[in-house]
Amino acid sequence: MGIKRKLDGLKSFFNDKKVIVAFSGGADSTLLALVARDEAKDVLAVTVDNGVMPAEFTHKAEQIAKKIGIKHHTITNNFLKDSEFEINPSNRCYICKNKIYQQLEEMASDFHYDFVTDGTNITDLLEDRPGIMVNIEKNIKTPLVKYGFTSQEVRTILNDMNVEYHPSTTCLATRIPTGVMITPEKIKRINDAEDLVSNLTGLDVVRVRDNEKIALIEVEDIDKLIDKTILTRLDSELKAAGFKKVTMNIAGNRDTEKEIFVYKPCKNEKNRMMLETQLPYKLNIPETCHELETLGEVKCSPKRGIAMLEIDEGNITLSENGKIVVQRVKHREDAKNLLIRVLPCIRRQK
Repeated sequence: MGIKRKLDGLKSFFNDKKVIVAFSGGADSTLLALVARDEAKDVLAVTVDNGVMPAEFTHKAEQIAKKIGIKHHTITNNFLKDSEFEINPSNRCYICKNKIYQQLEEMASDFHYDFVTDGTNITDLLEDRPGIMVNIEKNIKTPLVKYGFTSQEVRTILNDMNVEYHPSTTCLATRIPTGVMITPEKIKRINDAEDLVSNLTGLDVVRVRDNEKIALIEVEDIDKLIDKTILTRLDSELKAAGFKKVTMNIAGNRDTEKEIFVYKPCKNEKNRMMLETQLPYKLNIPETCHELETLGEVKCSPKRGIAMLEIDEGNITLSENGKIVVQRVKHREDAKNLLIRVLPCIRRQK
């Protein structure tokens, strides 16, 4: 499906609806809000400040909403006062998103909106994002998944339209290893550190990870960081802020889409190829099989941890360990398109 057809699908999705868009001001939620502005009967962009976002997060979301001309509302709720979140368990992101979307659901019900939608896209389904399970459990609409938008396609559309959006912003709690207590002091230290790096380098995408007071700096363009004067100042000021040691990830932190496919020729079929990809989470095979039945003939073996789908001229095998194999396709684009159709049907283990 080309970008134009995807956009047409997105427009029809919002047509004459009254919707709430979970809004961060990032590329995905900005595209949703922009299309909903033109197609929906009514749209409200809602930003939730959970107390662990970068200091400028809410302000920047308000700015983007104002520029594209949509109504905007901010909900403030300090999650650091929630002991379940504060202890920083492995399902921290699920807890956070569940709390946020509970508030949006209540707002939608109180003010008679048709549904809540968020900017989850196809690329997100290839990453370990347990919060996505909340979308399914609460029936949060994900039209970018429905119509097969990748992260790169979303950015391309907005750039072509010359629409401003906020670069990748994530919760500051993600800078702290799970199992390590999240405290206001740590969040402030991380926020101040990222502001300092950004101000010294002029970079928008900055991460400073805090592992027991060891700072790990990640930036989108490492060349901007490799300067003796900058490094000396960072070392001095970050240690003054409470870090014991300052380090740097030389691989950087780039907001780019990586190649996710491994291609191999099919042994027994000439001019055919096989695609393999590995998801970073385990699958719930029975639930996945049930969803796959909407696409084609499914053979399901929960005992063996395997689901097999015959679709079009291809065959797709999904394993409980997250491995997906697409066979008997002629072109790489065919394999990619089949994967895009299958990903929304996948259900991960809790």
